[in-house]
Amino acid sequence: MSSSEVLMSLNQKALLLLQEDADKIEKLIEVQMGNLTTRKCPLYEEVLDTQMYGLSREVDFAIRAGLIYESNGKEILSKLERNLAQLYEMLNKK
Repeated sequence: MSSSEVLMSLNQKALLLLQEDADKIEKLIEVQMGNLTTRKCPLYEEVLDTQMYGLSREVDFAIRAGLIYESNGKEILSKLERNLAQLYEMLNKK
């Protein structure tokens, strides 16, 4: 395998792992949106915020290590941030 093939393989693996972590957070958001009839849960919000922070650190590391492009990392985080903002907006309306 050439060095460019190794780098491409690492890039794909890094994106896959980051997307798997993002999908877990997305699932947490979906579960909370499905339970909007329950009261606002500060602990649940804290878990989501902590998970988002952890993912942002993972993305930052992958970018700095040259494993992914900055645009890919920002895209993953932006989607989750939009969904999280939507959740908080819906919770505040309750």
